Amino acid sequence: MTLMSRRDFVASGLSIAAVSVSPASRATDFPNRPIRLVVPYGPGGGSDFVGRLIAQKLSDAAGMTVIVDNKPGASGLIGTDAVAKSQADGYTLLLGDAAHATNAAVYPKSPYDPVTDFAPLTLIGSSPQLLVAHPSFPANSLKQLLALPREQTRKIGVGTPGQGTGPNLLYEMLKLKTGLELVHVPYKGGGAALSDAVAGQIPLVINSIPACMPHIQANKLKVLAIATAARDPKLPNVQTFSESVPGIVVSSWYGILAPARTPADVMKRLNGALSQVLDSPEVQAKLAGAFIDPMTRGPEPFSKFLSAEILQWKAVVADTGFKLNS
Repeated sequence: MTLMSRRDFVASGLSIAAVSVSPASRATDFPNRPIRLVVPYGPGGGSDFVGRLIAQKLSDAAGMTVIVDNKPGASGLIGTDAVAKSQADGYTLLLGDAAHATNAAVYPKSPYDPVTDFAPLTLIGSSPQLLVAHPSFPANSLKQLLALPREQTRKIGVGTPGQGTGPNLLYEMLKLKTGLELVHVPYKGGGAALSDAVAGQIPLVINSIPACMPHIQANKLKVLAIATAARDPKLPNVQTFSESVPGIVVSSWYGILAPARTPADVMKRLNGALSQVLDSPEVQAKLAGAFIDPMTRGPEPFSKFLSAEILQWKAVVADTGFKLNS
């Protein structure tokens, strides 16, 4: 029989006590050091804007020190994978966007699982996708574009921010539902595609409303359709995709995710802070000024939304046979 010394017994008791109180102490202590918010793209662009706005206001309003860490590369896969493999303690978060769902469809060998490797915190907002054209383009709406002879449309170029992006898959969805075949021109980013459209180098572009709106307001581009369920008050005279092709509702969206298995008490603390920030009139005004509409908040709505997005894009990829060009 092995006898335990008094010193070993006391040490053992202290260890058990430490384990038993750790959840409570974690809840009261968190955060006691800076939180890293990974934006899986370079500086600039919608995700970086949203990430920096949220990080600043978490620091200002909720007393949390949040540092934005830009980790670009591989359409967001590098930064997202870094968060998936980080310690699940609430100190590393992800600014996720629509690519979190589209990447699941176009990169079947992704190094992480977009659902099981993450714990959704909350959605922040979304911006609908637009089909825009140079002012000289003969059609003024998607209905008019669909009415053009197919031998003509097969020679019309449509630019997107790149292969496998939301705008690219929106075009694939449109082609699947209508048989409309255009010449897809993938750019390295949406800005270059829009610049070429303004210059008349390409007739059509698909991109989100924040990127397109300055050119629309300057009358350098016109909108043929918006991918919302109903007409948008910001563009009340613009037809929806669904008015011509039922079921096409596509947006760029933003949300905050933590690594899977992040403790529930830490998730609750983070969600409370994020709600406080998103309730701020200043934050709401800045998001609205960037044409980002509010979305339903909380982990459960985000989880359901993300699952639906992934299923939608996986179905499009499967039905169209879409593959990334090497």
